[in-house]
Amino acid sequence: MPATVIIAIILATGFLPFAIWCLMPADAASRSEIRKNLSRGMEVADPTQDSLMPSLMALGDRLVLPANRRLIDKLLGLAGRPQAWPLARLVVAKPLLAVIAASLGLLLLSAGPSGPLLALVILLVVVAYFIPDLLLYSRGIERQAAIGLELPDTLDQMLIAVEAGLGFEASMSRAGQNGKGPLAEELVRTLQDMRVGMSRREAYQLLAERTAVPDLRAFIRAVVQADMYGISISAVLRAQAKEMRTKRRQRAEEKAMKIPVKVLFPLMLFILPVLFIAVLGPTVITIVSTFL
Repeated sequence: MPATVIIAIILATGFLPFAIWCLMPADAASRSEIRKNLSRGMEVADPTQDSLMPSLMALGDRLVLPANRRLIDKLLGLAGRPQAWPLARLVVAKPLLAVIAASLGLLLLSAGPSGPLLALVILLVVVAYFIPDLLLYSRGIERQAAIGLELPDTLDQMLIAVEAGLGFEASMSRAGQNGKGPLAEELVRTLQDMRVGMSRREAYQLLAERTAVPDLRAFIRAVVQADMYGISISAVLRAQAKEMRTKRRQRAEEKAMKIPVKVLFPLMLFILPVLFIAVLGPTVITIVSTFL
């Protein structure tokens, strides 16, 4: 057996358990960490316990560039920081997936090395290295789209609460408690930032940084300016809610107008040829049989 095949098999066998560990949810690990923190001081801790994890994280920090690490952290913020995908696990998973892809590429190259196959293997390794980034980016886009859809209804709820006599923070708390989507989670987190001592402006700016929805950022800027200049918050909410409803209707009309254009190419490529065959096929067969 060639040496490259043996090396590839050893690499794939050795790194497969770590790949499975990277794909497993982190709830069990977080629970064990909580239990360990609660029981700290009651028993003697073993210094050799979990000695593999810090070494893996240190290796991941060395193999992942700082700029890429900051990008992953930003994508995590846009994706809502899911518990199953902590930053340390993603940093370890990136080089690990690249190593697994490289070992599979060595297996392919051992069968019949060639230039196009080598380029394909290199491309496979690069794609495997950036798989966590792509997953986070996709999840972030879905989450931001959900926030944009929930924003008009949430502003209507807050406007009703403010006009009923509640304060702005109280209406935000009610909207966050009654809601179930990512926007409600962000509102609750903003209120928690205020309760721990953060100013309103800083909490609103952090909310704008955690989201990439232009409508929400415009609303946050309007609220910050109203707080600075003493403008009535009910008037700001009324104007913003009306604007969001108008934008939602415009987006719906825009999508409806795009439907004929999107349907045109499938209609020409798949439906019309079959229709022509069904309508003109018998006539063509009759003409051919008549003249032949």
